[in-house]
Amino acid sequence: MKNELLNIPDDLIIQGQTFVGNDLVFIPDFEESLTEEFKRKVYTANELAYCELFDDSIIRYASTWAAKESVYKALKQFDAAVISWKKIEITREKIAGKPTATIHGQQKNYSISLSISHDGEYAWAIALLMPVK
Repeated sequence: MKNELLNIPDDLIIQGQTFVGNDLVFIPDFEESLTEEFKRKVYTANELAYCELFDDSIIRYASTWAAKESVYKALKQFDAAVISWKKIEITREKIAGKPTATIHGQQKNYSISLSISHDGEYAWAIALLMPVK
């Protein structure tokens, strides 16, 4: 069956509850706060290695931070438990490839869809968290 008004197949329509998180980073301000201590507290070894692959690593750090924030915001709507930044890991299947969010140390009873973008002085990310039944 299709949604006749929009002509969208039913299997493309999200069923059930979805939790959304997003984050917008102004890169010049973010760059001022990107200290070695901040990197150590926030980023996993894999994230650090990925960001450092690029000459413009600040963009990668900012977009990864936006992704972590967006996942955190979606996750907090689903589960109020405290989670550290390093438990949220953002990886890509290849350089500049599809981002994936992994939550370490938690039972995976949800799926996360993640999109990251950057343009000019901004990095942005959105995460959709959908409970799995």
